[in-house]
Amino acid sequence: RGKTTKTFIVQKLMDLTYTVWNFVPKNLFEQFRRIANFYFLIIFLVQLMIDTPTSPVTSGLPLFFVITVTAIKQGYEDWLRHKADNEVNGAPVFVVRSGSLVQTRSKNIRVGDIVRVAKDETFPADLVLLSSDRPDGTCHITTASLDGETNLKTHYSVPETSVCQSVSQLEALQAVVECQQPEADLYRPLGPENLLLRGARLKNTKEIFGLAVYTGMESKMALNYKCKSQKRSAVEKSMNTFLIIYLIILLSEAILSTILKYAWQAETKWDEPFYNQKTEAERNSSPILKFISDFLAFLVLYNFIIPISLYVTVEMQKFLGSFFIGWDLDLYHEESDQKAQVNTSDLNEELGQVEYVFTDKTGTLTENEMQFRECSINGTKYREVNGKLIPEGMTDDSPDGSMPPLMGDELLFLKAVSLCHTVQISYDQSDCLAVGGDPFSHANGFSSSPMEYYASSPDEKALVEATKRYKLLHVLEFDPNRRRMSVILQTPSGGKVLFTKGAESAILPFTTSGEIEKTRLHVDEFALKGLRTLVVACRHFSPEEYIDVDKKLNSARTALQQREERLQEAFSYIEKDLQLLGATGVEDKLQDKVQETIEALRLAGIKVWVLTGDKHETAVTVSLSCGHFHRTMNILELLQQHSDNECAEQLLTLSRSALSAQPVSAALTRKLMENSHALVVDGASLSLALREHEKLFMEVCKNCSAVLCCRMAPLQKAKVVRLLKTSPEKPITLAIGDGANDVSMIQEAHVGIGIMGKEGRQAVRNSDYAIARFKFLAKLLLVHGHFYYIRIATLVQYFFYKNVCFITPQFLYQFFCLFSQQTLYDSVYLTLYNICFTSLPILVYSLFEQLVHPHVLQNKPGLYRDISKNSLLSFRTFLYWTVLGFCHAFVFFFGSYILMGEDTTLMGNGQVCMFGNWTFGTLVFTVMVITVTLKLALETHFWTWMNHFVTWGSIAFYFIFSLFYGGIIWPFLHTQDMYFVFVQLLSSGSAWFAIIIIVITCLFPDVLKKVLYRHLQPTSTQTSQVMRGGGAGAVL
Repeated sequence: RGKTTKTFIVQKLMDLTYTVWNFVPKNLFEQFRRIANFYFLIIFLVQLMIDTPTSPVTSGLPLFFVITVTAIKQGYEDWLRHKADNEVNGAPVFVVRSGSLVQTRSKNIRVGDIVRVAKDETFPADLVLLSSDRPDGTCHITTASLDGETNLKTHYSVPETSVCQSVSQLEALQAVVECQQPEADLYRPLGPENLLLRGARLKNTKEIFGLAVYTGMESKMALNYKCKSQKRSAVEKSMNTFLIIYLIILLSEAILSTILKYAWQAETKWDEPFYNQKTEAERNSSPILKFISDFLAFLVLYNFIIPISLYVTVEMQKFLGSFFIGWDLDLYHEESDQKAQVNTSDLNEELGQVEYVFTDKTGTLTENEMQFRECSINGTKYREVNGKLIPEGMTDDSPDGSMPPLMGDELLFLKAVSLCHTVQISYDQSDCLAVGGDPFSHANGFSSSPMEYYASSPDEKALVEATKRYKLLHVLEFDPNRRRMSVILQTPSGGKVLFTKGAESAILPFTTSGEIEKTRLHVDEFALKGLRTLVVACRHFSPEEYIDVDKKLNSARTALQQREERLQEAFSYIEKDLQLLGATGVEDKLQDKVQETIEALRLAGIKVWVLTGDKHETAVTVSLSCGHFHRTMNILELLQQHSDNECAEQLLTLSRSALSAQPVSAALTRKLMENSHALVVDGASLSLALREHEKLFMEVCKNCSAVLCCRMAPLQKAKVVRLLKTSPEKPITLAIGDGANDVSMIQEAHVGIGIMGKEGRQAVRNSDYAIARFKFLAKLLLVHGHFYYIRIATLVQYFFYKNVCFITPQFLYQFFCLFSQQTLYDSVYLTLYNICFTSLPILVYSLFEQLVHPHVLQNKPGLYRDISKNSLLSFRTFLYWTVLGFCHAFVFFFGSYILMGEDTTLMGNGQVCMFGNWTFGTLVFTVMVITVTLKLALETHFWTWMNHFVTWGSIAFYFIFSLFYGGIIWPFLHTQDMYFVFVQLLSSGSAWFAIIIIVITCLFPDVLKKVLYRHLQPTSTQTSQVMRGGGAGAVL
């Protein structure tokens, strides 16, 4: 173990926003960053400090309610993440301590602990492989939970410790590990395939022992996580902007009222009238302090123009609305029994504003399951139909007798694809190698145990079906420079043969015989179909040649110096003079409806970028097959750049290529560029481009309709997302992935979506939303995103509208009461207006409203463009709702004043004395409640029984409450100004006439505007409503 030279952190992984200790202060800080909350805190403190027209309860109680509800909601969501973390940190593991295996929890592992991992278990930390149960000291792992790849990877134990296979040997081990400080780079491990990364899973190996070198948040995958930050939607930012504007309106009204009060009181008769004599203290008080006190009093009087209840309604709408995603059966995946889940409901409306989608490839776009489709054998094309190889020109229903028999070349080709691989076979009861043993004795009836295949390349699993007893002599491993792999085998007759396979460019130049040109054409045809291609060749050795080959390989493998170079020389010497056998076309099976989903997103105006750790060729093939790239596109490449100057030159060349076509119209130029160019860039080149040439790189990207980034490290994915987020246009970004290497990207984007893959839950745990398949993204954005956005956009603006309607009459009333700060409404009405009388209709609207039927939204993705760039919360729309609120408020006040105020005999019941301040205020309030409720009814397109219930029920509740509140003497009330006022008002036919006239006057122009606009200038959304019949119960 040696002595440690630094203090190492604990093993715990944390994906939390809050802890028990910082929840209250941090949550309060987050909440008081909201302007409305901070403003109401100030108002509440002012009400406590000075004598104001309204009670401190009117501000303090709603503020406390909003803060409490929001804190509970955010605390609950963080508790769910805490629960998921505990499952990972509390997983049982075995470590070597005091000469025996001791079971402990994952979070208790320390650097220097020797950990035992058994088959199918996940590595709890970054481990150096010390030994395995295999004689050669190797183990096989899958990294599906990290990068979505299910193929098998081989790792090697440290040679000096590979013999230590018992606990006693490991306990006696004295060693020092020298390694780099923890770093995020996944492609620079501790040693050549010695490091087992946390989150990977052990396969086809009974057990291994590993030494923990990086633990907890210092493990490589944890270092690739971004620090979790609070995400805020564009709608919330718009709300803050609107609140600032309303704050300015509020301050203006308060200052104007204060100035006019002192202007009015300049006359002695109004400064100190006989009925309101000043005290001695008031006469001697400071004018400045009196002015400030009056200003603050007016501020409190008008403070309801800032709607604090807006925030609690928004929180409830987001929280309750998020359940619809989980309940949507179209987002339910029956095969895996997984439904969509919402981890953060704060971003629902952001789903309707996405402009860029960043997606992983493996496990997100693809199933990572290979299926054999076609092959070319000795110049003849074959395709797979129902498990049979059918030659070109023949059909599956041809009689078996008409099929040509397999000749020597065909048999040799099938042997090559069956034997040239690194497939491992695992049995439930015993492990066995595919080559070098007799695994097929199990398959031939000696064992009923099912076989599982594992391979270092997923293509191989699809190509391997059967083999005979061949003895494996040598494996020439695949490497990215040669781009091929080979095996040397001894045939049953004792001959020696080399089988090799690889990319077309890596095999064909070394072939000397076979149908080379025909095969090259077939390979191009396979590639155009989006198939992954491999070319297969062989070489027969004479006994003398094999002795020479064996000697060279053994010499190179045992070399102490320049081993890699000598191996490359030996491989080149062996892999030449090849006989071409044919080629295979394997389909990397895409997830269902990926192509349709990407096309729908493109029609919706959303650009799709694919960010993957895969090789360039593989990534391009999948991009072509899934419709991300089109065949007609000009593919621009920024690959294998090694210096800043080289990168800059290439970027300039690409920029010129992207701008080469110069039509007359600038708009046409943009359209042609988007249709004709795609960019491919690798991780190394991207690092150089982002370092010095960010603007140039962004210019090239914006001129391309599709971008593919390959060989990407996790943090590079996040950097690309951040690059787009912070560009001048500030587009809304969405990242989607299934592996731990996608977590940084998911956390960086405005909206992060995790795919529920076959293994691992890191992406799901760190995402805002989780879905089972990529195809569900279309409905999530085009339908749910559309609905959430229009609902909350209307909710926000309606709240401002109804509060302008509410407070403006209060402001106008001051001109008629000498700015004495007299309230127009009773304090109970002030408190209940936003909480009871007008709250439920807008909440129900914001949960159920559908402007267009969901099927229409899915079939016409272009409708998504109508709501893009926060169009429903533009300043113009905001101004319309605000002006409408002021207009309606003027009609409420002056309509009531003109119809009822001057001629009190209009009361019609002979009790003129009852028509005073409270009666007038109640009339204005009654008209206001009815009008703002009916205004929302006009905005509603999708009527349910619940909409009807709360719309008409709210109006009915107001009347019933007012009758009870004013019709009974309540012993717990100090004063009862409203006693019998409402009853008296409703007993007058004139009052009813006034209510009807004022409501119609307010709403008729709005109805007329809607009718004219719908018929003269209909939007595409309104046209779609007509096509569908407007949905259920459409209203205008």
